[in-house]
Amino acid sequence: MKLEITCTRAEANHKQLLNCMEKLHKMEGSFQKLTKLLSIAGNDVRLKILYLLEEEGELCPCDLADILKMSVPAVSQHIRKIKDAGIITSRRDGQTLYYSLNSDETEIFNSIFKSIELIRKTA
Repeated sequence: MKLEITCTRAEANHKQLLNCMEKLHKMEGSFQKLTKLLSIAGNDVRLKILYLLEEEGELCPCDLADILKMSVPAVSQHIRKIKDAGIITSRRDGQTLYYSLNSDETEIFNSIFKSIELIRKTA
């Protein structure tokens, strides 16, 4: 069975359409940034890494590997993707690299993490 969708409006509201197009155009950079963030956070392991960095402030790959029960190289691959997206920064202390969320990304992720907590409480 083929579903056919047709529009039945008699006349388009051109003012509304132009207003919506203008809003989208003005917000294009925001949409691109959020798409990038959600793409990175769309992976279970990377979302957990971001959550842990938000909760703990900073962690090294060894800490993350222990917590996530993964190898350091596997965690490092995820960290590289997150870092390449500009979501986290690193600082070196001797031979150890510590990672933390960029401060301008924390507000967006706080909403996501609050949602995770709400889901956990209702499940």
